[in-house]
Amino acid sequence: MRADRLLSIMLLLQIYQRLTAGELARRLEVSERTIQRDMEALSIAGVPVTALRGAGGGWALVDGYRTNLTGLNAAEVQTLFAGLPPRLLADLKLNRDSDAAHVKLLAALPEASRADAEFARRRVHVDVAGWGGADERVPHLHTIQEAVWRGRKLLFAYGGDCGAAAERAVDPLGLVAKGGVWYLVARAPEGEVRSYRVSRVSSARVSEEPCERPEEFDLAAFWAGSVARFRSHAPQFRATLRAHKSVLHLLPYAGRFSRVESLGEAAAGGWAAVRMRFQFEEDAAGLALGFGTKVEVLEPEGLRGKIIKMAEEVVAFYKGRGAHG
Repeated sequence: MRADRLLSIMLLLQIYQRLTAGELARRLEVSERTIQRDMEALSIAGVPVTALRGAGGGWALVDGYRTNLTGLNAAEVQTLFAGLPPRLLADLKLNRDSDAAHVKLLAALPEASRADAEFARRRVHVDVAGWGGADERVPHLHTIQEAVWRGRKLLFAYGGDCGAAAERAVDPLGLVAKGGVWYLVARAPEGEVRSYRVSRVSSARVSEEPCERPEEFDLAAFWAGSVARFRSHAPQFRATLRAHKSVLHLLPYAGRFSRVESLGEAAAGGWAAVRMRFQFEEDAAGLALGFGTKVEVLEPEGLRGKIIKMAEEVVAFYKGRGAHG
């Protein structure tokens, strides 16, 4: 709705003091032409917005102007209360502060909005822990967090025991939680920005030397690019399968690094063609063998031969061990 967008523009200008039409358009997912019309509407309504010309220009509010109109709609309230990851907050020692903040926010909301918050809290829960194995231990996370918060260089040993790994100094730029696993994003001494798995940090201490943070660094954009590069360079193996309808719903969840790329309609006999991507050929062979006669490899031919050989080895192994091994 336009009223919500006009309010968002005022609040954004209060927070950032000055934004270009392009930046506002990108944040609010509209065109720059729409932003220009919105600015005219705000001006007509008496909001003192001004256009600043030249380098570093943009839109701004006249100095000292603020609005206390910060009403939230139902969807906005629900996003604040839905799916808070308590385990990650606990890792950062922010779980109690988060609880207190949400109690204060809930108390400040109108009665109708409290119902929206409770609705979301009861219906969405985010579990960031994986299914396999125990959660990673991150004993040095709090020290790393302190360096990030204070903007100080971090000295840490990585990839081995304290006595085996050399200590390095980096400029910590941020923390990222991916699937319950913590990563430190930092600039190495040679200037390259890298990510480090926090569970592999064997010692850490905060330096009193200020860190150098690139002015235009965007943590979310860096991580998105890093993930995209990892996926594009990761090993890939593709196979075409024939799967029975009774197991089609299981294929998307059958392998940790497998992915269903295309799924055909089940024919009269109950079989459908499935195109899947795996990390390695062994992953594809393991999946096909695991489903027994419910999945048949159509191509590549080399994978069919590999599965036949593996199946023959399994049969020979059990025949050779007898009933009691």
